[in-house]
Amino acid sequence: MTPTDDRQLPSALAAVAAITFDYADGEGVDFEPYPAFWSADETTEWIRAWTGNRGLTGEEWRVFGMDGTGGQGAFWLTRLNRPLSDQPIVFLGSEGETGAVARDLHSFLWLLADGMGPYEAINPRQRDRAPRPNPELAAIAERFAPAARQSAATVISLAIEEFPAFDEMIKERCR
Repeated sequence: MTPTDDRQLPSALAAVAAITFDYADGEGVDFEPYPAFWSADETTEWIRAWTGNRGLTGEEWRVFGMDGTGGQGAFWLTRLNRPLSDQPIVFLGSEGETGAVARDLHSFLWLLADGMGPYEAINPRQRDRAPRPNPELAAIAERFAPAARQSAATVISLAIEEFPAFDEMIKERCR
């Protein structure tokens, strides 16, 4: 990937970014998607500040949204030679929370459609809440990932199962 083509939001994520998320006083989804990925420089600055590790670069991350506290949702580019949409989505919170959110973009769309965002997916007190389907986000998921339909609980469970060491990997990079 070149710096120009890997900083373009996939069409599905651009459609999500056009939706206004309703936090609903803690009952909704605490997520604000960005209209574009952060630049390479912004991403490097962020991961260095988040980990305290000046040796890191932002090349393995594509940051695309945040929660109300400043925690970031991002693609984690860990699957070699696979397109961006096949990469896992993770969350790095403002207070040190981390976690795998979804195995790929298609799964992430269904997580959102079921009324769950990145922060809610990694927060044990939030992830077991009852689904709160969002018709606008469900329409996006139907349009871009009709064969990938899953409940938020399944999306989260599969992400944790595939990436059980994500939290430890991040902690090892912290200084």
